[in-house]
Order: sequence, then C-alpha cells, then structure tokens
Amino acid sequence: MPCFFKYPARIYLFTSKLLRRILVVGVMEYANEKVKVAINLLEAQFGRQTWFSDRKAIDQLIATILSQRTNYANERAAFDKMWAEFGSWEGIMEAPVDALTAAIATSNYPEVKAPRIKQVLKQIKSERGNFDLSFLADTPVEESLNWLMALPGVGHKTATFLLLFTFRKPVLPVDTHVHRVSQRLGIINQKTNQAKAHTVLLTLLPRNAEALLNYHKLFFKHGQQVCTWSHPKCKVCVLSHICAYFHANQSLNDKPINSKPQV
Repeated sequence: MPCFFKYPARIYLFTSKLLRRILVVGVMEYANEKVKVAINLLEAQFGRQTWFSDRKAIDQLIATILSQRTNYANERAAFDKMWAEFGSWEGIMEAPVDALTAAIATSNYPEVKAPRIKQVLKQIKSERGNFDLSFLADTPVEESLNWLMALPGVGHKTATFLLLFTFRKPVLPVDTHVHRVSQRLGIINQKTNQAKAHTVLLTLLPRNAEALLNYHKLFFKHGQQVCTWSHPKCKVCVLSHICAYFHANQSLNDKPINSKPQV
C-alpha cells in the first residue's frame, strides 16, 4: 500500500499548510504590486514627496500633539501663540493650565491638550534634565518608539511621525487617511487597525525613510483630497481601477460609505 494511503491525515495536514502558505505568499505579492502601481499613479498626480521636518525635535513633538484633529493653519497658530505667550518650554511647562488652554485655543480640544503638553514637558525634563531630544537620533528604532510612547498621551502615530519626519528613521506613521486608503485599495484587510497597519505595510515597502515618507504623504494627500471618508470622489480617482472598494461598490457612485470613521 502506498504511504499516502497509509497516512491520509498527515498528507491532508501537509497539503493544508502548503496551500495556506501559497495563499499568504500570493496575497503579499498581490499587495506588493498594488502598492507599486498606486505609488506610481499618485506620484504622477502629486509629485514625489520629499519634505522632511527642519524643526527641532521637541518643537515637532509638541506641534504633532497640537495637530491632532486640527488642520495645519490652526495648529501653527496655536503653536505660535503658545510660544509668544510663554517664551520657552520651561515657561510653557510652568504655565497655568487655563492660560495654556486659552493660548492654544485654535487647536481642537485645547482643554485636553494643554495638561497633556505640560505633563509631556515635565516628564522629559525629569528624565533628561532638559528638552533636547537629539539623543533619539542615535537610539535604535524600537527603543526610540518605546521611550516616546511612555510619554503621557503619546501614541504610536505621534511617535512614528516624529521619528520619520525629524530623525528620518524607517518607520511609517499611519493616520486615518493613510489607513483608509490602504484598506480601500485592498493593500491591508478591513480587520487591520492603524497600529497593526504600520507593521503590515513595512513588509511591503522599502525600509528607508525616503520611501516611507513618500508613501505616507501620497496616501495622506489622496485620502484628504479624493478618497475622503464621506463621499469619496471615485469618479475622478486615478486609483479606481485597482481599488477593491470601488469595484465592490460601483453602484454607490459617490454616495457616503457605511463604515465608521477611524479615530
């Protein structure tokens, strides 16, 4: 009797594992090709993205906190008013909460951000003796992420934003726009949250800061201007022919989608 008749359970288990492996590899290759096509098309529309931040790291960190749920103009106004009002990070750290809240009022949720900014500054001063974060340039990525995420209210998105834009480390900030566009295209599945998306997308992209910044900014702009949460502009989208969402919902035209927004 041939051995495969003698051990059918083992043959089934081996075949099942092999098929799963083939499926995973196939999905990854498909996603990888879709990423390449999407980047080429978005670069044709928006140009290659090359802008890194020239701000000091502490400035960028606090500005990123102010930017949460806030547009750039209002974040910039809040930052400038805060700095004009208190004159130094020491002054901001020691400022009364009410006064700091009023100074950053153009940023959304200033009553939440003001005490958080004070807490972040106090912890940095306590641990480092000053507000200089340049040590992160020579700190390994995981160690840098862990240090930043130990600060009050600093999550994965804020930490990766600082490390990529200021220190040019190979990490990928995944905000609501990048996450939404990546999901709708079918690059990541619907169950992948923003934190997990960072890990998945890193397997599909070159591990260098220039390529990761380009992906982040292109997908951010596309999500902000075209692939919006409500009423996505599918009719004018340069990615519609490779978009899983578009092909599954062509009858919707430009009607609002049913899924909840990512926060």
